[in-house]
Amino acid sequence: MRAEISVIMGIYNCASTLPEAIDSILAQTYTDWELILCDDGSSDDTYRVAEHYCNRFPEKIILIRNEKNMGLNYTLNHCLKYVSGKYIARMDGDDISLPERFETERRVLESEPEIAVVSSTMIYFDENGDFAAPVSCTEYPCKEALVHGPVHCHAPCMVRTEVMRQAGGYTVDKKLLRVEDWHLWLKIYALGFQGKNIAQPLYKMRDDRNATGRRKFRYRLNEAYMAGLAVKTLKLPKWKYLYMLRPILVGLMPRFLYTHLHRKKLGNV
Repeated sequence: MRAEISVIMGIYNCASTLPEAIDSILAQTYTDWELILCDDGSSDDTYRVAEHYCNRFPEKIILIRNEKNMGLNYTLNHCLKYVSGKYIARMDGDDISLPERFETERRVLESEPEIAVVSSTMIYFDENGDFAAPVSCTEYPCKEALVHGPVHCHAPCMVRTEVMRQAGGYTVDKKLLRVEDWHLWLKIYALGFQGKNIAQPLYKMRDDRNATGRRKFRYRLNEAYMAGLAVKTLKLPKWKYLYMLRPILVGLMPRFLYTHLHRKKLGNV
């Protein structure tokens, strides 16, 4: 099986949402793709649902599984072993790719050879429908912006395969939980590559309106670690290590205040 775009999707306990996610790929206007699904030790019917699609579309879908739950970074690296395409697209098992996503992102990579990764803004939704407007983003982020956080949305991204391999894929490290995308962008930009963000939303992310209330402080510490790593890796001025304090202060912020600011950012208040 060879295709121009290899879609990598780690799946874990998402049996109820996986059909909609896969159907959104099947509905893409650009059809030269392969889908690589890796089940990360699900305890529900996720593998059975994926197997059903694999049996229906054996020429398009590859299904693999981990022996036990290993986490997203390991699972995506497992998918990378089966990639044959020129480009790698991400996708999550509970989200939706809008029909023109692959066509639009591929066009950027084909027409702008200096761009190694392209992503887009996202629409947030839940069982009640869309609830947040797309967040604006810098079209061509500079590497210095990586001290502030991820410069691209991870789930809607498309990356040149050769660049992903040069960067070594995803780094498996407990300090990088929930910041694996940030670290990937850091590795890619440190190699001298550039990225682009498309203002048009091409992806819908399933989210919980109350998800901010469940964010754990240890992940804020991981964000602080990443900010420091960006300063060190990119050899930025030492005073920028102060940006390590920001995620910690956010983590200490009263929940009601953080929730209000987060919803305001999403255009939801």
